[in-house]
Formats: sequence, C-alpha cells, structure tokens
Amino acid sequence: MKIRVWILGFVAMAVLGMGGAAAAMGRERPLPERYDYREENRAPQVKNQGVLGTCWAFASLTALETSLPAEERMDFSEDHMSLWDRFPRGQRDGGDYIMSMAYLLSWQGPVPESADPYGDGVRTGGLEAAVHVQEIQLSTDRDYEKIKRSVYETGGVQSSIYTDLQGAYSTSPYYNPDTAAYRYNGELEPNHDVVIVGWDDSYPRENFTIPPEGDGAFLCINSWGEAFGDDGFFYISYYDARIGEVAISYTGVEDSGNYDQIYQTDLCGWVGQMGYEEDTAWFANLYTARGDENLEAAGFYATGPDTDYEVYVVEDADGPESLENRRLMAEGHLEEAGYYTIPLKRPVRLQKGQRFALVVKIKSPGKVHPVAIQYDAGDGKRRVVISGEGYLSHNGKRWDRAEEENCDVCLKAYTTEQ
Repeated sequence: MKIRVWILGFVAMAVLGMGGAAAAMGRERPLPERYDYREENRAPQVKNQGVLGTCWAFASLTALETSLPAEERMDFSEDHMSLWDRFPRGQRDGGDYIMSMAYLLSWQGPVPESADPYGDGVRTGGLEAAVHVQEIQLSTDRDYEKIKRSVYETGGVQSSIYTDLQGAYSTSPYYNPDTAAYRYNGELEPNHDVVIVGWDDSYPRENFTIPPEGDGAFLCINSWGEAFGDDGFFYISYYDARIGEVAISYTGVEDSGNYDQIYQTDLCGWVGQMGYEEDTAWFANLYTARGDENLEAAGFYATGPDTDYEVYVVEDADGPESLENRRLMAEGHLEEAGYYTIPLKRPVRLQKGQRFALVVKIKSPGKVHPVAIQYDAGDGKRRVVISGEGYLSHNGKRWDRAEEENCDVCLKAYTTEQ
C-alpha cells in the first residue's frame, strides 16, 4: 500500500473579497452569439458589498438566485453566510467559494435577506434554509462553451478574477469606464468574485484599454452597486487572464422539504484531499439514526472531472470491520468536479439508534488524492471541528481512521421520516 498524501489547501482557494479592493444535457441547442440576462428578463438585482470583503458571498448567492425559476426568485442574505461562526475572520478579510459551498451544502442557508439584512454586523440565529442546495458543479478547464451553456440553461456562473479596482469610483489601467470593459493580462492570483450573466462573441477588442488578441467578452454583474460600470454590469474579455479559470454553477437547488434530516461532519466542506497515490480510493462515514427514518441519498464531492463512483450502505455498522458487509446502492459517472447528491436505488429503513454507514468507492482520473476532506489548514479562515467517525481505504478492505489524521471525510447522508 502506498503512503497516503495530504494536499494542504485547494489550488483555487485564493482569498477573495475586494470590497473595497452537468450531468450530460442530452441533445444541446445551438447557443446564440450574444446573450444578455438584462434583455431576457433574467437579470438579478445589483447589490453593493460596500467596504467589506464579502464579494465571495455576494457572487455565490447572486449566482444561486439566478438559478431559481423566475416565479421563485429570492434575495438571499450575505450577512447570514459571511458571519457564520465557522468563518472566524468575519467580513473584512475576504473568503472563498469553498466557504460559500460549505455553508450552502450543510443547509446553514440560504435565508432571505429580509430575515438578516446586510451591513449591521450581526447574524440572526435560528433561521432555517429557504432552499436546499444539493449539487454544485465546478469547472477549471476554461471551457467557454460549457460556461455559456450553463449561463443559458441553468443560471449565472460564479467566477474569480484579478482586479486592482478598489470599488465603483476607482480607476485601473485594465478598465475602460467609457465602455465598462475590463481585461487583465498579468499573472497575479484572483482576488475578487463576479457572476457571468451573458456574453457577446463580437464584443469589439477596441473597447478594452489593453486590446486583446480578438473580439468577445462575458457580461458580468459585480457587487459594487449601480455606480460601477453599466448600472452594475460590465464586460470582461475572453482573453482576460483569470475569467473562467474557476467556474461555479448551482445546478441542484431543491425545496427545503426534500429531506427531513442531513447527517454530516464536514461543516467546513472541501478544505483538502487525501488519497493513496492512486486515482481510486474508498471512504466511509458512520452515523447513528436519530429516529425511525428512510436513508434516501448520499452526498459527496467529485474532486476532478470524469469521476466514477459506487455508493454502498451498511445497515448495521460497528467499526471498520463491518464495512465489508455493504450493499451496492448506486453507481455512475460525473462529468464535472463538484458536489453531488446521489439517490439510492431504493430507501433503506433505519430504526432510531441504529448505526449505519455510507461507503463510497471513487475514481478520479489523474488524481492521486481523490477524497475530499475537511481539516484545519492553519489559515484562520475556518473553524474546523473534527467530530466524526470516518474511514479511508485504498482497497475497501483495510481501513484507516480519518480522525486519527485530524480530518473528517466529506460524505453526507440524507433521510426522510418513516
């Protein structure tokens, strides 16, 4: 057996927040050369983060809001997300999309803006999530056709960029205020999040202060109020150094009554990865049923594209030796990295107090550490509490206890009442 490998942090986890500074879609329709949410009655509300470093929360919730049907569109609270006690830095020092994913996937939110208004520095407690986010796809291959299709068919796409702009009234050699056009051509890491809400393949290269190699740009919405750009919107060149390097789509948003219980130990989400220097690994979490319930689904991260998985259930779990008594309950293929909720072939009846386990075999080509974990990365951005009973294995037979390695396995269980 090869030695397990830590990944200390996630490659795309830049600190973001310059407030002052799919599954296969079947037969795909051709995309238009130009598309604009403002012209399609899909444009979200332009918001203003002010001087706080909360662009990551604004971008994630704006993208989430645009993924809802028009008749169900809601305004979600950035305060509730960014002031969660699992994020000890508060609102001034920025955050990242992994944090927003963790908040949403753990059902801490989203909650309506009216229930926890932005800017008072106080988080309202006792609120329940208005919707349940069950799937988030994450692309890092700068596939612009894929980004456009997600904008067109699903909702706005959250993306990280680099900008030296400090707000609505600042200037930059990379920004043309007359055309609301931005293009960065350097090598600095991303420090701001925006949402892609359209595109124009013929957008003139001459509109940029530093003309790119060709025409074309994405239409984006910022979080600096309507004083910035074109009433809060602006164009970013297809040739920008950072746009689309990380593209996040909220592809699975369901009614908050879809499941009755969520079992989880990874409240801080996908902080790092573990593996055995191979593209295949096994991982498991043991839980105790809180009542008479039906186990309906498992939730976990695919840490890379083209991931194959098998999901097993152990109905009477009692430590690692019981994990071989598993039944295959789901299997499939995931084209994109991200978080997925996988329904079981049939519900598994559980009695109150019953110990059960979910076991997943995962294969992510090109990865040597395919299992998502949470752990304390030492950056002060998250308050990680190691609390679960998780296991990892290179072959599904010999198991290592995750908590002995100071981490929790990212593997959730969803149940309904009997």
